[in-house]
Amino acid sequence: MGKWQYVLMVAFLMGCAPEVTKEIMPRLNGYWEIKKVVFPDGQIKEYGVSTTIDYIQIDGLKGFRKKVQPKFNGTFDTSNDAEFFTIQEREGAFVLFYKTQWSEWTEKLVLLDADDFSVVNEDGIRYVYKRFSPIKIEE
Repeated sequence: MGKWQYVLMVAFLMGCAPEVTKEIMPRLNGYWEIKKVVFPDGQIKEYGVSTTIDYIQIDGLKGFRKKVQPKFNGTFDTSNDAEFFTIQEREGAFVLFYKTQWSEWTEKLVLLDADDFSVVNEDGIRYVYKRFSPIKIEE
């Protein structure tokens, strides 16, 4: 496939993605599992089953993300550590602004639907998440 065909295909696929709006931000609430990471050079790192997942809770345009560990009985182990963020609309896109005592960073929200979301950080690395479905083992 030629370079221009590839560029046109990517542009077409991006144009077909549903628009991220303020009204659908509550879809971020819940448990999310990393699916893959796409690097600026095109390399992709796929993830299988993760031992930690992200729990995201937002209220309006503020929220937090924390790492939790799912257990086989459907509950989670968690710590008190959380990364707080605000969401701002910038140039037609929604950006998550994180600030901890150690660091500050941003992530642009590029996809958000009921089962998937993805963000791109300042380095052009895209993180793709899928909604977490717990594995429950009956006793």
